[in-house]
Amino acid sequence: MIISLDMSSDTPIYVQLRNQIVTGIGRGELRAGESLPSVRQMARDAGVNTMTVNKTYQILKAEGFIEIDRRKGATVLPAGQAEGRFREKLEAELELLSAEACLKGMEKDEFLGICEAMFASMHPAESEG
Repeated sequence: MIISLDMSSDTPIYVQLRNQIVTGIGRGELRAGESLPSVRQMARDAGVNTMTVNKTYQILKAEGFIEIDRRKGATVLPAGQAEGRFREKLEAELELLSAEACLKGMEKDEFLGICEAMFASMHPAESEG
């Protein structure tokens, strides 16, 4: 998986990094049980501070996408159930995206078609264990 960060974006680097890792897991580019690079290695590869990567990994751990073990490092967790907190976040983000699409003149069918296409492109992979 190749990480590409936009240093001029208004989106914080740790959020961009988090989003790309989550997307990589969702697309099956990162499999359950697969190790992520060490904090130092990821920071070197992405050209960012180690504290930025550490913050990203802690967020991913709190959200249930990875686990962190002192000996094994960070590994991808299997896909889980959507719990209440995630559903609330999803609804809030979809409400904002829906409002923006509506205000820009997008038709409901086009918006839903884009949502369906994005969802269909996700293929989280289980570990090969």
